[in-house]
Amino acid sequence: MGKVYLVGAGPGDPELITVKGLKCIQQADVILYDRLINEELLSYAKPGAELIFCGKLPGYHVMQQETINHSLVLHAKKGKTVVRLKGGDPFVFGRGGEEAEALVKHGIEFEIVPGVTSAIAAAAYAGIPVTHREFSSSVAFVTGHRRDGSREDIKWESLAKGIDTIAIYMGVYHLPYICEQLVKYGKAPETPAAVIEWGTTTSQRTVTGTLATIAGIVAKENIENPSMVIIGDVVRLRANIRWFEQLLASSAAAGATS
Repeated sequence: MGKVYLVGAGPGDPELITVKGLKCIQQADVILYDRLINEELLSYAKPGAELIFCGKLPGYHVMQQETINHSLVLHAKKGKTVVRLKGGDPFVFGRGGEEAEALVKHGIEFEIVPGVTSAIAAAAYAGIPVTHREFSSSVAFVTGHRRDGSREDIKWESLAKGIDTIAIYMGVYHLPYICEQLVKYGKAPETPAAVIEWGTTTSQRTVTGTLATIAGIVAKENIENPSMVIIGDVVRLRANIRWFEQLLASSAAAGATS
């Protein structure tokens, strides 16, 4: 019997993978990888390793989750060392819990290798700390869509009144609704908001506004998924600590003069 490693690849920058995660990639016989992982990480796979793409787009799945679960079990039962390489962290909106349950059901040995989740990393690369002694002592991770397509069961009132920083994964499509609900249940319309597209990569774009304006700004700038939505007073700090854009600009300038 083989073994499965559910590995978080981090948010996009390949250097943000953990040391343990990288070792798992190097030792794997089979790697099942998602759309949002940086494919540079696959270059560390050993010669002959089988690479299986099982990425998902909003509304379209190359491979259904049940098929992924079956494939993990199948390869492990063949005695293979299997890595399930997932963007961000396996247990933060990554369906890692479902995959672990399937492995337990079939008696497959496994390990969880946490990764840097996009809410923290994308915000950090945009110059936004999700917590701050003066602005935020609480943060909530929220999905912008639900498994059944319903958004009504998200506890908007609790989020609006009880959480300082709200980090929303894949929330661009429903952003007007999200902002409307937060204002409806008590969040001030002038609450700062940011949307970070392709966070931690050289394609990163960040736009800022308020709950009253951010949806319009996102539409105007054609911001799309994958994006992180950050809502709260911590967004104000971006004006002073937007380090990543400065780094990219410096690199571009250096390249132009070399």
